[in-house]
Amino acid sequence: MNFTFEIKDIIDVLLVAILMYQCYMWTRGTGVKNIFIGLIIFVLIWFLVTKIFEMELLGTILDAIFNVGAIALIVIFQTEIRRFFSRIGSRENWKHFLRLLEKLHLSKHQQKVNMPIEKISEACINMAKDKIGALIIIGKIADLQEYVDVGEYINAEINTRLIENIFFKNSPLHDGAMIILDNRITSAGTILPISRNRGIPKGLGLRHRAALGITEKTDAVAIVVSEETGKISIAHEGGLDLNIKPDSLSQVIENKLI
Repeated sequence: MNFTFEIKDIIDVLLVAILMYQCYMWTRGTGVKNIFIGLIIFVLIWFLVTKIFEMELLGTILDAIFNVGAIALIVIFQTEIRRFFSRIGSRENWKHFLRLLEKLHLSKHQQKVNMPIEKISEACINMAKDKIGALIIIGKIADLQEYVDVGEYINAEINTRLIENIFFKNSPLHDGAMIILDNRITSAGTILPISRNRGIPKGLGLRHRAALGITEKTDAVAIVVSEETGKISIAHEGGLDLNIKPDSLSQVIENKLI
């Protein structure tokens, strides 16, 4: 069997590698990451069976699964597919692309230095003292644009007083969540998915369930200030750390972000 390898083949391989990498980065930190990895493994097995080893019987079975699976994938990834085509037609398309490149080249040390964690912690501690309920979402890698679009767009620098004013009881945005992306307050008054986890303590309210809900679907960090008890909790990766002490709040947030 003779193989010829030309420049166009190198370009072809590079483009496929870039595409696979970008798809992985889009799904990283979301609930569909494992599905995407499983899909890649299945495609590799299908390629080996049908193209390399030329196993007719097993290849026929895998071909049938592959053809039916294409429809199933549209159902499974319908949200991601809709978001992908929406971005292609958006005027903000290039801005998001540049922001993605910035994230890919931004080191963890730079993220830690640039994020004004102390300002966020100070606001949470002040609100906890006054028993003002709050829900703050800090994005990492996973795309949170669909949640940003639901709330009121702000795009302001992170400021302790601004955070407190947004969650003040008479504020029209105090019931929703605040989303922080790229070290800026991006939106407020956002509605988040509620966790259906039956293991959540019954004493926890909707803010805690929303914090768990967003961290079950993405890699974001969610900070909750309880309106009833004034206690601070942090959700991450579908888990919830309750009753964070004020003097250790900044360190806990920093550890979750890194």
